[in-house]
Amino acid sequence: MSDYYEILGVEKNASKDEIKSAFRRKARTLHPDVNKAPDAEAKFKELGKAYETLMDDNKRATYDRYGEDGLKNAGFNTNGPFESGFGDLNDIFNTFFGGFGGFGFGGGRPDPNAPQPGDDLRYDVEISFEEAVFGTTKEIKFDHLETCSECGGTGAEKGSKPETCPTCHGSGQVQTVARTPLGSFTQITTCPDCRGTGVKISKPCKACKGYGKIEKEKKIEIKIPAGVDNHSKMRVSGEGDAGINGGRPGDLFVVIHVKASDYFTRDGADVYTKLQISPEQAVLGDEVTIKTLDGEQKIQIHAGIQNGNTIKIRNAGIPLLSRPSQRGDHIIVVSVKIPTQLSDEEKELYKKIYELKSGKKYSESLLAKVKGVFQ
Repeated sequence: MSDYYEILGVEKNASKDEIKSAFRRKARTLHPDVNKAPDAEAKFKELGKAYETLMDDNKRATYDRYGEDGLKNAGFNTNGPFESGFGDLNDIFNTFFGGFGGFGFGGGRPDPNAPQPGDDLRYDVEISFEEAVFGTTKEIKFDHLETCSECGGTGAEKGSKPETCPTCHGSGQVQTVARTPLGSFTQITTCPDCRGTGVKISKPCKACKGYGKIEKEKKIEIKIPAGVDNHSKMRVSGEGDAGINGGRPGDLFVVIHVKASDYFTRDGADVYTKLQISPEQAVLGDEVTIKTLDGEQKIQIHAGIQNGNTIKIRNAGIPLLSRPSQRGDHIIVVSVKIPTQLSDEEKELYKKIYELKSGKKYSESLLAKVKGVFQ
């Protein structure tokens, strides 16, 4: 069965905005008018089905629980929006992303020849707890759309150039007037000759097949600052998909996933650790060595410390993103461990302490009776 999340390339907890962005990006490369691969049509249909399902709260809940068969059994239409045809890319984006269907409700569609920014991209990277604390540099690889170097983004073969569409005169739209008993209505639709681009390419570029952009793998280094937290986002400007008609490229958003530490627990800029001590250390106090973010450090346990008390090492926590020179605190939670096995010598010592503190003789027989009550 198809995995709709995998088809769109998103996480299972992806927001609708993330799903929408993923669909836009993939639709541009899989549309049969652009992609001539034998399986492009099938993949584009699957993309539409995945998008339509995951953008509908009821369908998505049913799919998450029961899968594709569950959608059919629940009576949902699982054919997808492109089963009967594809339309042109501009039509698809106008329909899916807030267009008015071309009926002249104000504003109309943007000029197809105007510069348009490229799509933003997302990249997920995993780092260790320590890398999140002190910062790190990571080399990442990702695919994005670059302007075709062969045609310079025009989509036309070298030595030729796109021509203004004679049908729509470069607007990408045609206008018709329908007369009805209620009056005349002006309907604006995508130009059937240029499919909304405003130009016609008689000799498409062989490298990009007339699209003007080519998908390429890129490798860059990103500097992750000290103090980032789990699910932090970084914007890398200009590393998204190439723009259209000279528009600026989109941005790359890097989502940070921080591995949990086996020793430290984080709460904002503070870190917590646990320290287990003996009753003797709690009563008398002691000096012990603990692990901190900056290495091993000796700390003092004051006499009479209680179970659950904390010891704070100031400015030894996580650096603040806004002020890296400042850090949170390292908070140590003390746990007093009561021994369950004692040597004869240790028992005698505890008996003496008992008798000294209580002022009465320690009785083994009394202890046996007490044990019997609670067993």
